[in-house]
Amino acid sequence: MKRFLLLLPLLAAIVAGCPSNSSQTAGTGNPPDLLHAALDTTVAPGDDFFTYANGAWLKSHPIPASESNWGIGKEVQNEIYARLRETSVAAARNSAGAGSNQQKIGDFWAVGLDSAKADKLGVAPIQPELDRIAALRTVAEVPAVIAREIPLGVNALIGPRVGQDDKNSEKMVLYLRQAGLGLPNRDYYFNADSRTKNIRREYLLHVANTLRLLGQDPATAEANAARVMALETALAKSSRKLEALRDPYANYHKMSVAQLNKLTPNLDWKKWLGQMGLKKIDTVIVGQPEFYQTVGRLLKTKPLADWQAYLTWQVAREFAPTLSRPLVDENFRFYGTVLRGAKAIRPRWKRVLDMQENALGDALGQLFVKEYFKPEAKARYDTLVQRVVASFADHIRQVDWMSAPTKVVALEKLRKITPKVGYPSKWKNYSFLQIDRSSLAANVMRANRWAYQYELNKLGKPVDRTEWGMTPQTYNAYYNGSNNEIVLPAAAFAIPGLLDADADDALVYGYAGASTIGHELTHGFDDEGSQYDARGNLHEWWSKGDRQRFNQRVAGIVRQFDGYTLLDSLHINGRATAGENIADLGGIVIGLDAFKKTKQYREGKKINGLTPVQRYFLGYALGWQNHTRDESLANQLLTDVHSPAQYRVNGPMADVPAFYEAFGVKPGQKLYRPDSTRVVIW
Repeated sequence: MKRFLLLLPLLAAIVAGCPSNSSQTAGTGNPPDLLHAALDTTVAPGDDFFTYANGAWLKSHPIPASESNWGIGKEVQNEIYARLRETSVAAARNSAGAGSNQQKIGDFWAVGLDSAKADKLGVAPIQPELDRIAALRTVAEVPAVIAREIPLGVNALIGPRVGQDDKNSEKMVLYLRQAGLGLPNRDYYFNADSRTKNIRREYLLHVANTLRLLGQDPATAEANAARVMALETALAKSSRKLEALRDPYANYHKMSVAQLNKLTPNLDWKKWLGQMGLKKIDTVIVGQPEFYQTVGRLLKTKPLADWQAYLTWQVAREFAPTLSRPLVDENFRFYGTVLRGAKAIRPRWKRVLDMQENALGDALGQLFVKEYFKPEAKARYDTLVQRVVASFADHIRQVDWMSAPTKVVALEKLRKITPKVGYPSKWKNYSFLQIDRSSLAANVMRANRWAYQYELNKLGKPVDRTEWGMTPQTYNAYYNGSNNEIVLPAAAFAIPGLLDADADDALVYGYAGASTIGHELTHGFDDEGSQYDARGNLHEWWSKGDRQRFNQRVAGIVRQFDGYTLLDSLHINGRATAGENIADLGGIVIGLDAFKKTKQYREGKKINGLTPVQRYFLGYALGWQNHTRDESLANQLLTDVHSPAQYRVNGPMADVPAFYEAFGVKPGQKLYRPDSTRVVIW
């Protein structure tokens, strides 16, 4: 539940595999002090702790032209790219056996880098899909084409996905969610500010430009772009806002296929699902019924020409990055520059590695773990997880707003959280995925189709609770409510530019213990995760009074973040970001109490003038050492349930008394909040 800007080192800590235990505060030699080096001492910690902690680093690391944001994580990602590039180049040169992971990695890489071939092919790789759309004769044929495009990865009108039943986590079911938009979400179609209005104008131009590159004349392309915009606007009108999608009960509507037919009288869902490979489905969970009512209405009222324009656009949008240079450049112009502010496109080899990761992530992951994540490193972080869990248990016992009976259940849920650390116990089998050197687009299509079928195959089978939703080399971590688990990939634990043995506990507990482990654990008890029980079922296990008292505290953090203004007039959406803000605050206070049990804390020795507790808070801030272009920041505020990096530091710190004590924060300073307004949850 956390999309984390994991700030990794140049893999030094992982490769070294040299664990430090709770009694270790320093490594060997004269290691660099990343925390001290990053400080901007011209800024008072009580005014802007984020800039105090990271300012010197940010000044010396400007955002490159090809990026919309930049942080240590991005720099280290370059090192990961370099490692994966070596692996891919070697695979492409070797004559690996047909069907082996090495052959697939090598062929994907080789054809992906062949820009001359992509330019020569033009739109030929997607021409069969475009022809299929052009051959439509009636609107009644449209659902069948949509059923063809969805497995290829095309965001065509509806959003089927397979997942655990929120109310019966032992069963895999089919969900239907709102989908089908070309802009990031529904607000882009309606917000009246000048920034968003300009994006809508640019989007119309972008759709028309793309259609012209497919061969349509300018007048036809412009008319079809207007058709696309009108149809997507109708879909957006029935799409829910970001914050509304976070309510699991409000987005859970289980119904039979017969009931679904009644919801959308113009559609034959048994037939349509069958065309999507879902022939034995008798029950679905509809997330947003009003959206599907609109889908049914539009399939009855919109003319065929509108659907042909829309589907042509969606196919082109999905595969443009894999095609010839003009389509790649136009796609980047809008999605990279207009939406996110990047000035130049990233090198092709990096873009190919991203696609390769999506297609063959587990195949790459096996090689990554074998080379770069040693058993000693895994053991260290297994232990750190245990210590942070123990600290969280203490916090649950001590909170004054939760009743004793609910605490018993909360502790049981915490005890049953499964930590998955480093890498999975088994890997995906790509035996039935065909990868060759015909074209990059063809490989991406086949990989998408393979992934679609992989998910469909879970229906009717026991839930595999050992499965991971991320690869070990992914810069992220998450809490999964249906499994009641935290998943912490290997890449989550490295420390920027520092050998593991040289990282003092304060840094590690702030950086990994608070911003990753404590954060993800707290997600099990935030405003959304707390609605799932220890078995992963959507079920109210709180007393009514406890839930009311908890919600009052949640309302406090919503008000706090609603009050932050960025880019002159934009605000953080406190309701949409509540879960992440709760998890940030929880991670900090839980991780701190775990750190207080270490030898470094007890001895209290300063390093470069910084106390252990100060270094702990700076270690947390290191995890958000990142800055962002205005365009990308505006996009984040509308589409992301995470607050911007600066506020993931300054926001929760303003609520933590130990932070005030560590840095002498006084009334009148910008982060100071009176005791009565500070949010206390966990």
